[in-house]
Amino acid sequence: MAARILFPNASFLSTSHRPHRPLIVTSAAVSHQSLSASITTAPKAISLKSARRAEQNPHASLPTWRDIQGGDNWDQLIQPLHPLLRQEIIRYAELVMACYKAFDLDPSSKRYLNCKHGKSKMLREVGMASAGYEITKYIYATPDITIPTQPSTRCSRWIGYVAVSTDEQTSRLGRRDILVSFRGTVTNTEWIANLMSSLTPARLDPHNPRPDVKVESGFLSLYTSDDTTRRFTSGSCREQLLSEISRIVSKYKNEEEFGITLAGHSMGSSLALLLGYDIAELGLNRTASGSEIPITVYSYGGPRVGNSGFKARCEELGVKVLRVANVNDPVTKMPGVFFNEKLELPWISSGSCYAHVGVELALDFFKMKNPACVHDLDEYIGWLKCANKMNVKKNEGVDILSKIRDFFISQRFDDSWAAPWQDGGRHGGELVQSPRAKA
Repeated sequence: MAARILFPNASFLSTSHRPHRPLIVTSAAVSHQSLSASITTAPKAISLKSARRAEQNPHASLPTWRDIQGGDNWDQLIQPLHPLLRQEIIRYAELVMACYKAFDLDPSSKRYLNCKHGKSKMLREVGMASAGYEITKYIYATPDITIPTQPSTRCSRWIGYVAVSTDEQTSRLGRRDILVSFRGTVTNTEWIANLMSSLTPARLDPHNPRPDVKVESGFLSLYTSDDTTRRFTSGSCREQLLSEISRIVSKYKNEEEFGITLAGHSMGSSLALLLGYDIAELGLNRTASGSEIPITVYSYGGPRVGNSGFKARCEELGVKVLRVANVNDPVTKMPGVFFNEKLELPWISSGSCYAHVGVELALDFFKMKNPACVHDLDEYIGWLKCANKMNVKKNEGVDILSKIRDFFISQRFDDSWAAPWQDGGRHGGELVQSPRAKA
């Protein structure tokens, strides 16, 4: 019998099926004893603690793969960081790092802006022959942006890959794992896409556009745009991904344990989150038998992607997101440097502000001789691997952005002030805009 991909019905989207609201941990260190109290009240920052405490506890029960993948929003696994979760965070980060190692940035190369290696040998060529995955498809994305001095900016470029765990790896993981790995920002047009800060309705479900669910226009453009400069194309990044994931789900429809893992760094984490939301919104993670395949996003140094409506919808659909973020990394604070989930002003709609999704795992590293390291994925991996560096605290220096935000909150403005500030917050990013986003 041919497998069918079922779209979510009314019962699936009903409030009785909504998952618990994810734990949001977003600032300085909180002791293990006070963790539960801080979750039930205002969310506070939790810094990364050494996994040795968990390793030295012989009575601690081992989490299941569903726990590691965020089934219970990583409760009891973040503080202190469980060694099994730490291993998985590092493992997926290295699978993302493979994208950077394999991306060809040599303009004189025939594979310029593509992967240097074929699918069958890519992981081996980057030193990950034992990763336990078989790559099934390469993914390409096209920025809907034109730079006059660079005529080739509209062409598609390699952005990542789709892979499936081997039988041996499946046995080790306890599930068949569909992996989608995305690299971060490299080219000029991708940087421009990152700087486009205007919110636009996602409208990924044709049967229910949900205009209140908004995402950053540049990320959406990269996700949905096609390469119109070529006669034959593989479709948009979105079309390639949904087609391949549907095919794999159908192929392994009889597997009892199944999971979808989406991992990305920087801009790639934004694409991973958009894909996770898209799959869940369309119901592509539901098999013909009606079972639901868990979706987990591992975000490394990722920016905000959408507004509070997008955040709420991801939570409602059960998309689990673990954000690994360096507190000194400016990318994790954008877009929405001022207009974000921390802003509480009566004349600013929450739907006009950006909001992070999921659970945050905070790192704290900085090098005076190399300030750019704060966003480097290799540095993220290095700090995660070094247990002696993992007992960290957030910098106690002056947070200028917080002071500016607190100043505006403390002010009393009449209606004549409200309109221009609210309008500026909504449209400030339109200085850089793509043709599709304006349509």
